[in-house]
Amino acid sequence: MNLSMKKVNKICCIGAGYVGGPTMSVIASQCPEITVTVVDINQARIDQWNDSDLDNLPVYEPGLKEIVEKTRGKNLFFSTEVDKAIDEAEIIFISVNTPTKTYGKGKGQAADLKFVELCARNIAKVAKTDKIVVEKSTLPVRTASAIKSILENTGNGVKFEILSNPEFLAEGTAIEDLLHADRVLIGGDETPSGQEAKDTLSSIYEHWLPKERVLQTNVWSSELSKLVANAFLAQRVSSINAISALCERTDANVAEVSRAIGTDSRIGPKFLNASVGFGGSCFQKDILNLVYISRTFGLNEVADYWEQVIIMNDYQKRRFAENIISTLYNTVSGKKIVFFGWAFKKDTNDTRESAAINIADALLEEKAEIVVYDPKVSADRIYADLDYLDTRTPEENRQLLTVVNDPMEAVQEAHAIAILTEWDEFKTYSWDTIFEKMLKPAFVFDGRRLLSKEEMEEKGFQYYKIGQS
Repeated sequence: MNLSMKKVNKICCIGAGYVGGPTMSVIASQCPEITVTVVDINQARIDQWNDSDLDNLPVYEPGLKEIVEKTRGKNLFFSTEVDKAIDEAEIIFISVNTPTKTYGKGKGQAADLKFVELCARNIAKVAKTDKIVVEKSTLPVRTASAIKSILENTGNGVKFEILSNPEFLAEGTAIEDLLHADRVLIGGDETPSGQEAKDTLSSIYEHWLPKERVLQTNVWSSELSKLVANAFLAQRVSSINAISALCERTDANVAEVSRAIGTDSRIGPKFLNASVGFGGSCFQKDILNLVYISRTFGLNEVADYWEQVIIMNDYQKRRFAENIISTLYNTVSGKKIVFFGWAFKKDTNDTRESAAINIADALLEEKAEIVVYDPKVSADRIYADLDYLDTRTPEENRQLLTVVNDPMEAVQEAHAIAILTEWDEFKTYSWDTIFEKMLKPAFVFDGRRLLSKEEMEEKGFQYYKIGQS
């Protein structure tokens, strides 16, 4: 394969979602001599990426719209012409969804790779020149082998090199994570042509990152590293959340415990903030994938260990909902409960696996009347999240839950407020005004530990802060 440090002119990315869009936007901004095309068969999504109103981009990330504004139409393009982009590109990134399987073998745990396989088959059909194909989606170990098998059976006489380049960005800080990455991981075959391909992709990232931050491994180590990184981070969250439950029973303060252990250099302070539970597109999916892989290889004790991280996360969400019900005199039927936040974390409009979804589901089953305010999540997205659970009919969901654009409208005559996303604006509200608008006693359940217990109780609230009695 003659791609060794060849000047790359064109890149394409198949998939215009939460990884593909931001990642390719940053590459375009840092490599102005390279034409970057992001393609997707979803016309509505591409239309959003091309919208003249940059506030309508399908992905909300601080700093993203500024980058898109500078690069779109110059060397960054969004299109539904998938075959054209594949044909012209020297490097093709695959960044499509890999959801957890909902059917067949591995249901509920294994990654569903049908979209990845469809991409590989389409690349094999269209490509007429040698290509580097890059796994950008989070994939189970040995997926690269399957992609390579599909590509090498094409009749076009094309040579492919398959690389794994997992993304380690965090939603809400994705642009900063991309521009100032701790590391970029590139896995590929340990052959001369594999090394050439790794060096070629490395040269892209070295436009803006020091060479020592671009790590090269074999392809299997790269694939597994992504799963393991997310598993370790989620494990820390579940660990501190488990301790938060103990703190509430023993009069300890989980913030003080976190600070005490976080100053230990062997542990460190990150991912030790107790909350209502982790969400997002990666943590749960990747851990379940790790569990499935472990069971496949007969490593049941390993699988059980990692599965407990998910069990603890589910417990934390269930515990929070049950606490609301028991505190409100064991019934929430007909009571107005306001949700501040629906996104799984601040500074993103992503709601995948958000704790708010499960907590709303539990309260709606008790016939609570929920009003939701989130500064970035649309009503359509919120209702779609509930409808997907299939617990109630869409009509029932819309009867029991309403979405508003004004937080002060939401709290009028409310029985309780549940803070479920750590949006900074919630800390700036006039909580005295909110107290006056609510029914008494006025309850606040702080699932993100945003507010001061002392100050909220001084204002008259019955205030519950997760991890504190």
